[in-house]
Amino acid sequence: MKTKSVIKSNMKTKPLGNSDLFITPIGFGAWAIGGSGWEFGWGEQDDKASVAAIHRALELGVNWIDTAAVYGMGHSEEVVALALRTWPGPRPYVFTKCGLRWDEQGYVHRSLTADSIRRECEDSLRRLNVDVIDLYQIHWPTDDLEEGWTAMAQLQKEGKARWIGVSNFDVDEMRRAQAIAPVTSLQPPYSLVNREVEHEILPYCRSEALGVIVYSPMASGLLTGAMTSARAARLPASDWRSRDVEFHEPRLSKNLSLVERLREIGQRQGRLPGQVAIAWALHNPAVTGAIVGSRSAEQVERNIGAAELYLTDEEIAEIEGRTTYQPELVMAV
Repeated sequence: MKTKSVIKSNMKTKPLGNSDLFITPIGFGAWAIGGSGWEFGWGEQDDKASVAAIHRALELGVNWIDTAAVYGMGHSEEVVALALRTWPGPRPYVFTKCGLRWDEQGYVHRSLTADSIRRECEDSLRRLNVDVIDLYQIHWPTDDLEEGWTAMAQLQKEGKARWIGVSNFDVDEMRRAQAIAPVTSLQPPYSLVNREVEHEILPYCRSEALGVIVYSPMASGLLTGAMTSARAARLPASDWRSRDVEFHEPRLSKNLSLVERLREIGQRQGRLPGQVAIAWALHNPAVTGAIVGSRSAEQVERNIGAAELYLTDEEIAEIEGRTTYQPELVMAV
């Protein structure tokens, strides 16, 4: 099935929280292009395909890239830099994250000490080949949250980060950070497979006017329409998803049955299931944008149409397996 064409000028933008950044509904997610060789890799990845994917996303109007130091142990940031160096158009916003360190074997641990964050920032600036990070985010909280957020605020004052945000924080952790310095945005997981943030976290972000950029809106590939039981069983050990419970029974069958609802709704508009899954996440009024990972230009082209796909309230109810639309289940205000 062919996706509808996307007109670049139709890619509307929204302000991200308290920042001066106006972002497109979809951002390029650079987790998978970090490649293999570390604890949460996605298997082998060709750097030329990664650069082509980034360039295609930018050609189609995407204006931000989200990466992290830990993705591929620095490799994702280097690939992003290569893509930007060979991109003839205006530079997109570059978002990255800190707080996850790695050892020589590729195993990851958390650290939010001030010295560690400062070193990470300098390393990311060098790898990305930029003078300033547009949005610098703490990847995961730790007991050193206050020390880490104080260091982030200092980096912002020094002009090394334009804006600072958090990822995977709960409401209490966001409040602790906000007591020190303003939080621009939260990056939480959010998909039809993982809706935990709907209850407290998204309503809090909306009430505080925090930007929200959700990750894994297609549940790490489960909701694209391309995943099957056979393919899930063949995922290599170098792909972290081979160890994820969502890719194993009994959850796998439930997740794949959800894809069939997405497929049915998508077929009415000539859309792929993954586009419907992304559009569902974007439908939540607390969500500013969605991080959509792509490993090839073809994947970008399959997913990008979600940016201008409108789902009716009835379609949302159908996707969620409800007979009637209940706004309070989308957002408590």
